[in-house]
Amino acid sequence: MGETTLGYIEARSCRTKGVDAMQNRVRDLREDHDLTQQKVADALGITQRKYSYVETGTQPLTDELLVKLARFYGVSTDYILCLTDKSNG
Repeated sequence: MGETTLGYIEARSCRTKGVDAMQNRVRDLREDHDLTQQKVADALGITQRKYSYVETGTQPLTDELLVKLARFYGVSTDYILCLTDKSNG
């Protein structure tokens, strides 16, 4: 409850650039930190299944989860949404 899908709207604009850039970015961040989906999901307070759905684009990225991911990885939300290539911009 209370979650919106603002992040999903932004993510769709990434897809129009030819690739599922946002999902790739979320996956790449996890892999670059040598983390499993389960470890990230635990840190975010969600199930591994829900995290997997977000990472693959099956479930929309909510604004709440977007902020949690940005804080967890120490990057900007714009970076996750593919609006910039500067991770701390």
